[in-house]
Amino acid sequence: MYDNFEQFIDGKWCTGSSSVTVQVSDPGNDQPLGEMQAASRADTLRALASAERALSGWKATAGWDRAALLQKVAAEMVTITARAALTISQESGKPLAQAKREWELSVDQFIWYAEEARRLYGRIVESRVPGGRCEVSHEPVGVVAAFTAWNFPVVLVARKLAPALAAGCTVVLRPSSEVPGCAMLIFECLRRAGLPAGVANLVIGPAADTYQPLIEAPQVRKVSLTGSTRLGQQMIRDSAATIKRLSMELGGNAPVIVYADADIEKALDLSVATKFANCGQVCVTGDRFYVHESLYAQFVEGFARRASQLKVGYGQDEGTQMGPLINAQRLQAMEAIVADARQRGGRVVTGGERISLNGGHFFAPTVLADLPDEALAIAEENFGPIAAITAFSDTDDLWQRVNGSEYALSAYAFTRDPALIRETAARLEAGMVGINSYALAAAEVPFGGSKASGMGREGGSEGIHDYLNVKLTQVVL
Repeated sequence: MYDNFEQFIDGKWCTGSSSVTVQVSDPGNDQPLGEMQAASRADTLRALASAERALSGWKATAGWDRAALLQKVAAEMVTITARAALTISQESGKPLAQAKREWELSVDQFIWYAEEARRLYGRIVESRVPGGRCEVSHEPVGVVAAFTAWNFPVVLVARKLAPALAAGCTVVLRPSSEVPGCAMLIFECLRRAGLPAGVANLVIGPAADTYQPLIEAPQVRKVSLTGSTRLGQQMIRDSAATIKRLSMELGGNAPVIVYADADIEKALDLSVATKFANCGQVCVTGDRFYVHESLYAQFVEGFARRASQLKVGYGQDEGTQMGPLINAQRLQAMEAIVADARQRGGRVVTGGERISLNGGHFFAPTVLADLPDEALAIAEENFGPIAAITAFSDTDDLWQRVNGSEYALSAYAFTRDPALIRETAARLEAGMVGINSYALAAAEVPFGGSKASGMGREGGSEGIHDYLNVKLTQVVL
């Protein structure tokens, strides 16, 4: 794959001119998948120049025409679903079924924003000036630089490309070098659909050559990032000189409240399936579970029993429910979290150790109980297959415990009390709240958080507005 595609600049596939080689490995067996020449700084600047040249023509393209092209992209993506699922599974390690679902959700992004391209409505405001009329309209921000992480290697790309292109912006995208083939497949679909040259460009390589030139360039008017909070903080500092518009989906540390009246079997079934999907490498997954003391022992036992029964294995093996972590560094991070839990008097109910399998980066589905709030498993995002469970007796101090995190991306609760549902939704500090459900990510709804979890939204009708400037025109006749 990497030999066929590599970099995509000015409407063509080309080989990077850097002396650096990007090597991609399968996390399920640590075997090489392939290698490619990285983009150099000159390649990135060439991609940026291409996006600049294409901007005037693309922003002048009628919304209906942009919509038609995005629909063609979606149709092209559908035709390679099986191939795409295999690539996602090989590069990220996730089971094939989860990989296929991610590709389908990415197709949804292009379909949704194709429709949004037709709905960029302005409005008329009555003017105080006699004979006047105030017209409010929207215009593309301009050239966009987009940066994506490895944990969802196609849906994160689609969430940035689809709204940016629908809005009339041009894009230079830099995906994670650990999963480059996934982004390449989407760009090949853009090419097949007939996207004009320069409208979307792909560069893959070291940050010094693919990040720095874009963040420094005044021609880049908008930056979109999915990544760590640390990287987001750095990006804010780096973009200050050129005052770029920013949207960021950063880290999470989602709380899950299980009230005394919760349907415990439903809560357990949904929580275990969600927590260990993608080996826990999901920013919105539940990390810390606050369970009412009346259900605590039953919840811990049920969670551990279900977790221990999950089939851990290679992503392409039939029946695999949880694959590997992305790399060896994540294994070390999991071990540090478990060691910290033990030092603080916590209990490892199940898991807590590596699994020797195929030479890959496997860690057992882990349940930790009886933890203090200061434990790493509760205080920080673990980004792995670890569920930390603690108890509460009443709600007097629950809200301080739940909302005390610097992260505010997602939060969840299980209860059957309508009044408690409303109170919980109002009091949880998070950009997204799930009540008796973890289903928050869909093309038609806004995705994002606040505080250290970022700014801006992806998805929904709100998502396209991060790529649009608002203009007021006062017309007097």
